[in-house]
Formats: sequence, structure tokens, C-alpha cells
Amino acid sequence: MSNKLEIKNLNVSIGDKQILKDFSLTVPKGEVHAIMGPNGTGKSTLAKAIAGHPDYEVTSGEVIVDGESIMDMEADERSRAGLFLAFQYPMEIPGVTIANFIRAALNARLPEDEELNAPDYYKSLYAKMDMLKIDRKFTARSVNDGFSGGEKKRCEILQMAMLEPKYAVLDETDSGLDIDALKIVAEGVNSMRGPNLGALVITHYQRLLDYIIPDVVHVMYDGRIVKSGPKELALELESRGYEWVKELAGEVAAS
Repeated sequence: MSNKLEIKNLNVSIGDKQILKDFSLTVPKGEVHAIMGPNGTGKSTLAKAIAGHPDYEVTSGEVIVDGESIMDMEADERSRAGLFLAFQYPMEIPGVTIANFIRAALNARLPEDEELNAPDYYKSLYAKMDMLKIDRKFTARSVNDGFSGGEKKRCEILQMAMLEPKYAVLDETDSGLDIDALKIVAEGVNSMRGPNLGALVITHYQRLLDYIIPDVVHVMYDGRIVKSGPKELALELESRGYEWVKELAGEVAAS
């Protein structure tokens, strides 16, 4: 089996506007890759297209998980195939508690005649909540309802920790976080690093990458990857900004 998330020549449009342009990227299991780029370059479009959001039309290209194309799968099927998306702006779900929400997601992965053992489920849930410094009382609160930005992001990472995906896409998880919340979220992600998880961290700023050290950094501009390199590339972007990337993008598009 091919242990990697492959995105091959992906073209994605919203309405009549093309956003992703022959986008290609490979994230092997066991590695953390970061995508950086200015606003409006297609980073969140990439995340949502991978997850199967219906508003994003894939006109051509493939997304392959461990050798299997997921292009014909609905969003829930992609999740069961091993994908996880942490949203930039997590939705509030009034009336559905965190404990019931995560338990329903885990039950959906089991054969029809099986169900989670409740004591084992709560033992695991509480252990992950303690790791993320989430008060156990949160299990009775509605998902993201009235949560601060940091609480919402920690709730996303808690879901990720419980679902144990093969590949996780973190769409600007650092957005709206103060430094303490950022560190806690990063600690949660780092605790899951290992040979069974490939992660794609999408961010606008380098600061998140001080805490989640990537194996590879990719620079995205105008719907495609224009440069890839080691973690030091993030520092270069921080110091130089994105103006030089525009020139590079023109060269890539012309090649």
C-alpha cells in the first residue's frame, strides 16, 4: 500500500472562477508539511476541496489516500477513509454535546452491529481532554457554542485526537489564537506526530511553525505550489514577505 496523501494536478473552481491550477502535492505518512501563502491564493480552497465540500467544483485531477482515489466519495466517506479537516472557522452546533458528537463520529466508523464501549470511550476522551487542557465539564457543552477562539480550536484538535485519522489537514488553525492557546494546540498536534499520521498545516504566518516544526514547507501562490524547501523557508517568508513570491509564481506559470 502507498502510505501517502497524493494530490495530482487538481483544478478547482468556485462558480466561474478557477482557484486551484494543476495543484500537485504529496504528503507521506509520518511527515508534517506546511503550506504558506498570502490571502486569496487558494489555501482554504485546497483544504475544502480535499474534504469534499460541495461548493468547490473539482474540474480535473485526483486526491488519493493510500493508493485509493477519494474523488467519488462524499465528505463523510472521505472522513472514514482516514481524512480529517480542522476548520479555520469551526461551526457552532447548539444542542449537540461534545461527548455525543465525538461518540457519534466514532460509532459511524464501526460495523453496523458494533457500538463503542461507553467506559472505554470516556476514559479515552478524558485522557485526550487532559492532554489539551480542556476542562472535563466541556463534555456536556454544545459543540463550539459560546466558545472562545482558543476553545474552538482545542475542540477541533480533540476531535482529531479521538478520531485518529491517517491524514489531517489543519486549515489556519492558528487563526485568532493568543500565544497560550497556540502553544496548547501545537502540543496537541505534536503529541499525535508519528509514523501513522501525515499532516498538512496551512498557515499564513510563521509563528505556528515555531511550535509545530514542519518537515517540508511549501509556498503557494495563485493556486499552485511555487517553491518547496526545509523549515527555514518559513523564516525567509517571515523576513522577506511575499512580494518575491509573485515573481517566482510568474516563472513557474511560464515554465
